[in-house]
Amino acid sequence: MRVLVAGGARVDAGKTTFSVGLLERTGAVGFKPRAGNDYWFDHDDYRRAVARERLFGKDAKRLVDASPGDLQPEDVNPVHRLWRPAPGGGGGLLGQDDREFLVDRVGDEYVVNGTVELPESVRDRLPLDDAAAVETLDGFNRLMAERHVPAQRELLGEIHEADRAIVESYADVARPLQELDPDAVAVVEPGRARVYEGRRYAKGCEVASGGPRAGSLEERVADVVELVEPTARVPLPALTADERSDPAAVADAYEEAYDRVIATALE
Repeated sequence: MRVLVAGGARVDAGKTTFSVGLLERTGAVGFKPRAGNDYWFDHDDYRRAVARERLFGKDAKRLVDASPGDLQPEDVNPVHRLWRPAPGGGGGLLGQDDREFLVDRVGDEYVVNGTVELPESVRDRLPLDDAAAVETLDGFNRLMAERHVPAQRELLGEIHEADRAIVESYADVARPLQELDPDAVAVVEPGRARVYEGRRYAKGCEVASGGPRAGSLEERVADVVELVEPTARVPLPALTADERSDPAAVADAYEEAYDRVIATALE
C-alpha cells in the first residue's frame, strides 16, 4: 500500500501531522523525497541539525520517529535544501524573488551556492570540503541531473519495494516524484482532507502538466484537484500542540479520514 500526502496550501497545510498519524495507524514507513528549511525562519531546526554536522528538517525527523525500524532522516529524505531570505529580491541562482539557495544535501554529499557568502555556522559545521559549487543555473541543472535525479530514483525504488509506504510531498506540489504510483492520495489543508484514487490523481497530474503550466516539472495541487473528483471529503479537527506531537493522539483524532484513505487504497 502506497499513500501520497499532499498539501492544499503552500505552507502549514498539516501534511506532516497527517502523515505521522497515518504511520501510527498503518505501521508504514514514511518518506519525504524532497524537503527544505530556512536558515532564518527555521533557525532552531537548522541549529539542531548542524550541531550534529548534518542537514535535515523536522518533518523528516518526525516521519522516521513514527516509522518502524532504526531509520535516520537522511534515509527517507535524500534531498534537503537550505534557504535564507533575500530582502529586496533579485532572483538569485534559482530564480526565487524572496529567498536564496545556500546548500543542498543530496544523500551524504553537498552542493553549495558559489555566488553567495555562506553563514559561518554552515561553513564550520557541515562537511563541505568536497562539496560541489555551482554558480550558474545551467551548471546547477547539470549537477541535478547527475546527483539529485539518481538519488530520487533510488528512493522511488525503495518506496515501491516497501510493503506499506506513506510519501509526504512538499509545499503545494502535487507529487514529489514524477513516477510515483500511489494507491491513494490525501490532500490535506487546515480543517479538511480530500481523498483521491491514486491512478485518477496520477492521470490528473499528467493532464495538468500539459496545461497552462506546460513544461513545468512540478504540478501544483490546485491544478490537479480541479480535474479529479475525490472519493471522500473528511473534516479534520484542530489539534493542540501536545496532540500534534503524539502520533497515537493524531491517529485517534483523524480516524475517519484514515479509514477513508485506507479503504480507497485497498479498492
